[in-house]
Amino acid sequence: MNRTMKFLGALAGAVAVLVAALFAVPALAQGPVEVPFYYPVAVGGPITKIIDGYAADFEKDHPNIKLKPIYSGSYQESIAKALTAVKGGDPPVTSILLSTDMYTLIDEDAIVPFDELIKTDADRKWLSSFYPAFMENSQTGGKTWGIPFQRSTVVMFYNKDAFKAAGLDPNHPPGTWKEMTADAEKLTRRDASGKVTQWGVQIPSSGFPYWLFQGLVIPNGVNLMNAAGTEVYYDKPEVVGALQYWVDLVNKYKVHPPGIVDWGTTPKDFLEGRVAMMWTTTGNLTNIRKNAKFDFGVAMLPASKRRGSPTGGGNFYIFKKSTPAQREAAFEFIKWVTQPERAAQWGIETGYVAVRSDAWETPEMKKYVEGFPAAAVARDQLQFAKAELSTHDNQRVTKALNDGLQAALTGSKSPAAAMKDAQREADRLLRPYR
Repeated sequence: MNRTMKFLGALAGAVAVLVAALFAVPALAQGPVEVPFYYPVAVGGPITKIIDGYAADFEKDHPNIKLKPIYSGSYQESIAKALTAVKGGDPPVTSILLSTDMYTLIDEDAIVPFDELIKTDADRKWLSSFYPAFMENSQTGGKTWGIPFQRSTVVMFYNKDAFKAAGLDPNHPPGTWKEMTADAEKLTRRDASGKVTQWGVQIPSSGFPYWLFQGLVIPNGVNLMNAAGTEVYYDKPEVVGALQYWVDLVNKYKVHPPGIVDWGTTPKDFLEGRVAMMWTTTGNLTNIRKNAKFDFGVAMLPASKRRGSPTGGGNFYIFKKSTPAQREAAFEFIKWVTQPERAAQWGIETGYVAVRSDAWETPEMKKYVEGFPAAAVARDQLQFAKAELSTHDNQRVTKALNDGLQAALTGSKSPAAAMKDAQREADRLLRPYR
């Protein structure tokens, strides 16, 4: 009997070892957790080198995770590719997409909230570290859907040499609409035939016209939408008044180029001296610093009733059609890449705004700001910043506004009529979400 019991015990032990071995083989065969990751930029260039470097450094610290950056083109191309991949059943695990894509991604049931991944006090402290202005486009319905990464505001770059030539103080950029108009009149230069050789101010109206327009609307005392993404206020008097001012810069004061001003060529116009003051993203900071052949300044947007700018840029999202292990791995990377030192490094290397206040307290960032104070303008403007336009059915609701803006700027509609038509179309689109 004892022999039989010993035999059975030995047999059971062998079976247990064999079962454990069988279960271990697939785990070993699986290897590192793969995390495909869309990043919105064309292939090549300095940004991709930075991201590739981050991926390599992260993998050294986390050998069980394999990051696969996929450079997916523009923001518009990236969201289209991501949604196509969701419908095809093969989305990335994480992506950087516009913060304003949040409602679209929620409506498509494409992403998961970060709340289910945040489990420790350290995680909660990390989540609370981001600037509140950036979280306005990252949270809704009591949940966090996006994590700020490459974020920005609209700022005004100005040519200090042009200011001196016009008899203006190069260290006193305009702080109000009235001052900007007066300065722009002095800065607009014409040749003997009357042709403009240097415009006073340039606000792009292609690419992201709604975003630049928010740089007029918010200082005029309102924003374009509610926090739930179900209502817009395109036809409010303050919004119409902001558009009227933009049109007046062109037609009444003649200090701004007529027609549609291209987003992509505006920095080049500034660098080549064709415009003395330009409105653009803080993301152009490194570009202007490297390429300007003249002394330049960076200023907050001028005030009407108050200071203000929309926030902008991209958030991390985590996609629903991924395994729990992939989500945890993506979350580890997102926490890793947004630590203070890396947030500071990213801001210094790209010109985007470091997304958390403690990043600005790192020795590297302090040294950078000391040598280049203009880098802190966007940070200081965050206290006045508001959420970028984002609603349900965001692309079509935004298009309604963009079409109205361009109709007013080209003179085919009055500002009031353009905004009334845009409001009517947006109300039609948003009705199902109310």
